[in-house]
Amino acid sequence: MRGIVLAVLIAGPVTAQDTPTKAQGLAAWDDMYSVTSHPRCTNCHVGKGGIPMWNGLTYGADAVHGMHVQAGDSRVGAETMPCRTCHIGVASANATPHAPPMIDDAWRLPPAELAWLGESSQDICVQLRDPETNDGFDMEELATHLEASAFVAWGFAPGAGRSTPPIGLDKMIAALNLWASAGTPCANDP
Repeated sequence: MRGIVLAVLIAGPVTAQDTPTKAQGLAAWDDMYSVTSHPRCTNCHVGKGGIPMWNGLTYGADAVHGMHVQAGDSRVGAETMPCRTCHIGVASANATPHAPPMIDDAWRLPPAELAWLGESSQDICVQLRDPETNDGFDMEELATHLEASAFVAWGFAPGAGRSTPPIGLDKMIAALNLWASAGTPCANDP
């Protein structure tokens, strides 16, 4: 017990200097945007059109997802060809190049409100800090989503020589937490 009290006394009270600055928050956002704007993420975060992409990958020119896939309003392709036709919901090392990737979850596109493809840093920043436009998450829940989602984990480690975002998942979560602690600043905030 004495060690805990000593640690608290040494640490001192929490002060304003413990809160990250707006500049630190914006730098953390830049790291986050490097992920949210990466094709590994934007290829599925496509918005209302529901047509996943194969941009920035190893297939040559940017292209729509093969097989004329459309997720539709269901976000799982129920209206045309379900994602599960090729994407199997089981854990896998995803070691075979160009094979449909597998995760331990049912494949689907993110909600249409979470469109990132072609969106600016400012647009995605404003979107992610607002539970009305980020699928209902507060910042703590958003961090938990990053930690727990099979889709997110796959995006950072897709296997089979697939491209990955420029920072790892742990750094993304740290950036989110710093950005949240700084008050979720966006570049064009007053």
